[in-house]
Amino acid sequence: MDFLSKSVGETAQIAANFVKTSLAKQDFGATIVGLYGELGSGKTTFMKYLALNFGVSETIQSPTYVIEKIYELEKQLFKHLIHIDAYRIEKEKEMIDLGWNEITADPKNLICIEWPDRIANIMPPHIVIKFEHVSETERKISIA
Repeated sequence: MDFLSKSVGETAQIAANFVKTSLAKQDFGATIVGLYGELGSGKTTFMKYLALNFGVSETIQSPTYVIEKIYELEKQLFKHLIHIDAYRIEKEKEMIDLGWNEITADPKNLICIEWPDRIANIMPPHIVIKFEHVSETERKISIA
C-alpha cells in the first residue's frame, strides 16, 4: 500500500494504522520491519510514532552511533521493540557479533531496522517499508 504523508501528523497516523493492522507475532522468529529510504526521508519519524503506539515514552532517535536500542514493552503483543540503524555497519559480521541471530530468532521481538540494505545478505524475510521524498514536506510511504 502506498501513502502520501503531507505532515508529521499524517506520518504518525500511518504508523498507528500500521501497528494496528499489519503487525502479527510470528511463531518461528522475530517480526522484522525494514525501513528503507534516503537520509531525511522519514524513517526515524515513523519509528518514533510506531514506538509511541507500543507505549514507549522515551525519546526515539536513530541509534546511528550505538547501532541498537532495545525498549522493553509491557502488556503488548511483543516483549521487546528493537530499533537498529545499520548505516554504519561495514560488514554483516558486525551485526552477527552484536547478537543478530539470537534477536531475530526470538518471536517476542519486534525489530525495526533502518538501512537494512547494508546487511541484505543476512536479512530474514521482513516487512518492507519504503520512504521517498516527494517534496520538502511530503513523503511517499510504501508498505509491502
